[in-house]
Amino acid sequence: MSEYKKIDPEKEIENICNWIKEWFDNNGPKASAVIGLSGGKDSTIVAALLVKALGKDRVVGVLMPNGEQKDIEDSKAVAKLLDIKHYIVNINPAVEGEKKALAEAGVEMGNDAIINTPPRIRMATLYAIAQSLPNGGRVANTCNKSEDYVGYSTKYGDAAGDFSPCADFLVTEMRQIGDALGLPKELIHKTPSDGLCGLSDEDKLGFTYDTLDKYVMTGVCEDQSTKEKIDRMHKNNLHKLQTIPTYCK
Repeated sequence: MSEYKKIDPEKEIENICNWIKEWFDNNGPKASAVIGLSGGKDSTIVAALLVKALGKDRVVGVLMPNGEQKDIEDSKAVAKLLDIKHYIVNINPAVEGEKKALAEAGVEMGNDAIINTPPRIRMATLYAIAQSLPNGGRVANTCNKSEDYVGYSTKYGDAAGDFSPCADFLVTEMRQIGDALGLPKELIHKTPSDGLCGLSDEDKLGFTYDTLDKYVMTGVCEDQSTKEKIDRMHKNNLHKLQTIPTYCK
């Protein structure tokens, strides 16, 4: 863990849970929280916070493998650990159906479209389940500040949701929160991967989260080329963090 930034994780857990409770009081007093469980640290931590804030009976986990998911057992372990109701929805038929429909229409999907279509279908699945629950559901966004800063998310995919409990916390801070919650270290400190392109997050980004977090917090990045890359990614992906631009007459 980086030395430049320390939070009081127990206090932050209390603050986040209070925020979640207040948000649901105002936006769905009887609604459940619906969350996609990838088996990674962010969804695991957010799910644990939801259970702590709302109780396990108001949290619904959704596992969404695209065919086979090599770490699906981690997702199942999270649902079992938190003792929450969960569904397993294989999105592969939907993904392949979309590809087939586009091909039949004469559209050759680009690489970015191929990578980003599954997370968008996953988000559609979360909302379908949320809107099918007896008392309704609200979809949790599980993004963190580090990923958001460089746009490491899919617009209208994992970047979507109704509420976002941890979007103001860096990866290094999320790990502190996960440890304070007593979650399994093999989940909180596992090598992060989007499960889409076969690479770890840091391999795909070209720099470590420690390097990114230090730069975001202090403005210091020893490697000039890495600094320029982070700046470029941040600028190019700001549109993911902003509401839809609206023309006002």
